[in-house]
Amino acid sequence: MTVYDAVVLAGGAAARLGGADKPALRVGGRTLLDRVLSACADAGDTVVVGPRRPTVRAVRWAREQPPGGGPLAAIAAGLRHTTADTTLVLSADLPFLEATTVRALLAEAGRGGPDVDGALLMDPTGRDQPLVAAYRTESLRRELALIATEHGSLTGMPLRLLTAELALRRFPHPDASFDCDTWEDVAVARARIRDDGNVLDEWISAAKAELGIDLDVDTAALLDLARDAAHGVARPAAPLTTFLVGYAAAQRGGGPEAVADLARKAAELARRWAEETEGSPEPGPGAGRRPGAGDEAEESE
Repeated sequence: MTVYDAVVLAGGAAARLGGADKPALRVGGRTLLDRVLSACADAGDTVVVGPRRPTVRAVRWAREQPPGGGPLAAIAAGLRHTTADTTLVLSADLPFLEATTVRALLAEAGRGGPDVDGALLMDPTGRDQPLVAAYRTESLRRELALIATEHGSLTGMPLRLLTAELALRRFPHPDASFDCDTWEDVAVARARIRDDGNVLDEWISAAKAELGIDLDVDTAALLDLARDAAHGVARPAAPLTTFLVGYAAAQRGGGPEAVADLARKAAELARRWAEETEGSPEPGPGAGRRPGAGDEAEESE
């Protein structure tokens, strides 16, 4: 795994959103900024350039000078606090960026040796996305310094000045490159979270972030357990059983192995319970009645 630092740009005027605090907008119950921070959670240092806000994890804060000076000034402000050889640069409005994509982007940046300055994502139209990119930190600092020298400042300078002189690999990924610049984009992102077949995974990710849980478990196994408990015992047994599995796993010290083992045991119990119910013989006419004198007489005949 590539060791890297992350610089997340969370400033800007959000003019097409009427000046709304874009990084604080929620998609799938989480702010856009928190979704991006979750995707780069294994960064050595994470610097967020912009006004301070509540975040799902601890970060270092920085501001470009003057505030609102544009993306190049913001990247430079973040770089002052990074030390890793590779810097991941992200905007704070990427609702579909995931850790797997970040790892693939970092791997792409590492290919090609010292002659390659990094890798960036491309959107579905083939357009470069310089704010979803992994750069060699030395190359990034060098280019920013050259631009500042040539133009007298980084304030207001366009991103294309940065990428024009860098040798970058391209990594197409239509979902991860989707950003929220307009209210229509936000609405599309919110709808896709619920309609693209991943709603359960999105909900679990949001719940884990909200509860401060960093645990990957076999969701299918837990759903099978809930189904067995609901069908074999009673419908309310499903949520109660999965809760008990989680509680018991926590008492064991947690971990996906504990959850898997306890879910298996609970599922076996639910199946045994169902088998007893389904396999019980129907009571006969005299079931439950104590033998009387007449019965004994009949037997003696």
